Amino acid sequence: MKFLHLSDLHLGKRVNEFSMIEDQEYILNQILEIADREQVGSVLIAGDVYDKPIPPVEAVRLLDQFLVELGKRHLHTFLISGNHDSVQRLSFGSRLLTAGGLYIAPEYDGTMKPVVLSDEFGEIDVYMLPFVKPPHVRRFFAEEEIGDYSDAVRIALSSTTKDPKRRSILLSHQFVTGASRCESEEVSVGGLDNVDASVYQGFDYVALGHIHGPQNLTAGEEPAGGGRLPRIRYCGTPLKYSFSECGHEKSVTIVEMKEKGTTEVRTVPLTPMRDMRQIRGTYLEVTSREFYREFDQNDYIQVTLTDEEDVPDAMGKLRIIYPNLMKMNYDNKRTQQEQAVEGAQKVEQKTPLQLFEELYQLQNNQEMTSEQREASFALIEKIWEGEV
Repeated sequence: MKFLHLSDLHLGKRVNEFSMIEDQEYILNQILEIADREQVGSVLIAGDVYDKPIPPVEAVRLLDQFLVELGKRHLHTFLISGNHDSVQRLSFGSRLLTAGGLYIAPEYDGTMKPVVLSDEFGEIDVYMLPFVKPPHVRRFFAEEEIGDYSDAVRIALSSTTKDPKRRSILLSHQFVTGASRCESEEVSVGGLDNVDASVYQGFDYVALGHIHGPQNLTAGEEPAGGGRLPRIRYCGTPLKYSFSECGHEKSVTIVEMKEKGTTEVRTVPLTPMRDMRQIRGTYLEVTSREFYREFDQNDYIQVTLTDEEDVPDAMGKLRIIYPNLMKMNYDNKRTQQEQAVEGAQKVEQKTPLQLFEELYQLQNNQEMTSEQREASFALIEKIWEGEV
């Protein structure tokens, strides 16, 4: 059986105040086309379906539309909540929806029962573990020593009744130690949320969510008594959600499970409506046609200007060329050096203009130009005379 592994849709997300809902609808339609082309039998959605516990209406509508389309294709769909989701809201009505092939993990209650699928090679047990913290698991295993996230996940999984002769899949939404992170993910200080990959031994495939960069992980040494290590994978987000992800190649993961011990994993690339890219140069360089004709101007852009002088209304001017400009910053002598702005000396002996000049120099690592000085003097005079 073929499975399509997704995670971290973050429906309803805003990036630098830009709504991503149109981009998300575009990429979900592309994923449906891939599901058709690959002839998958099931879809695994490993958490962070929404970006907030209370998602906006348009995000709820988009998820509903996507799940309806999967249902029309008679696909088995498995969905768990992530740390961004409200498990109670996401799993509302889940028991009614199972008849249509949609399986949504309820709030963790100390038990884990699999959904059993069948194909020409036999039966496949699919387990779903929503995002859990140690307190969630302690409520049901008071006698166990649960000190960290690894203990919590290990104890939670101990309640499963896996048959080593049967194929099994687990959906989980946690941070596994050793995974590469990026800026758009929530990070616990000191790695308190780390889960050791060894807790996932015993499964044939572990469909992970939480980390935005696609990557494979290892469960460590071969298990005692033989057997195979599980295939543990983060499929990553279907879209780029921060400029730290510019180098990511976004994709969906296709998992083909044949006879026991034979699990093939590959990726199918995704092409977004608008890419996310970083550009750099002087204002004249980044506004020249030769500079931007090699890429789509409608992409989401971060511009780093290297001009020594600030360009008046640079953001507004640049958006004429780059309508989806998200961020702009400077990299020059002023920004490369930091100086502490301390109290001015001999304040009573200096004019307001002199004090302002000192502040400007400390903040910008350069002196004011004659034009700036004249404009500042005129403004100070207006303020002094009560005209502003």
